[in-house]
Amino acid sequence: MSDNIGKLREVFASALDIPKEKIVNEIEYNTIPEWDSIAHMQLVAKIEEAFDIMMETDDIIAMSSFGKSVEILKKYGILFI
Repeated sequence: MSDNIGKLREVFASALDIPKEKIVNEIEYNTIPEWDSIAHMQLVAKIEEAFDIMMETDDIIAMSSFGKSVEILKKYGILFI
């Protein structure tokens, strides 16, 4: 597992205020009470800060799961090995 996967899990856990053990590829937006529209924007802000990037609006909207966020972050040169 790459350090960036762990880092992203930490960001998700912090932004959504849930244990990082609950952060799996299948966790999806609006499928848990903690990941609503407000939490989504907090998550985006924390991801941008943690990885020193600025995400495009289309990517923010498309980020519908943890797995999808990994896919999107690869576009910004973030490596997940």
